[in-house]
Amino acid sequence: MTQRRVLVVEDERTIAESIAARLRAEGFSVEIAADGPSAVEQFRRGQPDLVVLDVMLPGFDGLEVCRRIQSDRAVPVLMLTARDDETDLLVGLAVGADDYLTKPFSMRELAARVHVLLRRVDRAATPAPPAIRLGDIEINEAERRVRRDGADVHLTPTEFDLLVHLAGRPRTVLPRERLLADVWGWVDGSGTRTVDSHIKALRRKLGADLIRTVHGVGYALELPS
Repeated sequence: MTQRRVLVVEDERTIAESIAARLRAEGFSVEIAADGPSAVEQFRRGQPDLVVLDVMLPGFDGLEVCRRIQSDRAVPVLMLTARDDETDLLVGLAVGADDYLTKPFSMRELAARVHVLLRRVDRAATPAPPAIRLGDIEINEAERRVRRDGADVHLTPTEFDLLVHLAGRPRTVLPRERLLADVWGWVDGSGTRTVDSHIKALRRKLGADLIRTVHGVGYALELPS
């Protein structure tokens, strides 16, 4: 099996080297970038399978790095932030991040998140069923493409996986904890705000009428009229 490549973008050298050491011990090939411009350049040159990306960077910040690399090629991004700041989280998810960790974090947890993200990419590469049609929305799993009323809608890998999971059970209320387990691979039930943020992104891109909130429980996909 080809060794997976990870780009670590972190300007604090000690943290960057610790992350790289742990991921290399897990069997990954790792490169490090210390600022925004070099991160984009190394991404384009090295074509990594996943990016671990700090929000606060010299040159330009991690949010801008995420925008630029996702415009080139959809790739899983694990965002790192020094603050438990909901604004940073929401903006990061909006520009294409798939998951996030707030500093300080354990290297064990970071490695686990990386493995989960890559497993989801592997599942997405398996043969897909025919396109799903829900009103004027078409979901093509083979091409990982979504159209509404004939127009392409750009979704991040996580947004796409979440939409497919909901679309496979239309009108069924799925608890946040179940979505975390089935889509993200998390089994401890923490991180429900991540689900809420991705639901907001899907509503923004596909219409506020698409997903119904059942307060205190979870979400259900409504069939468009």
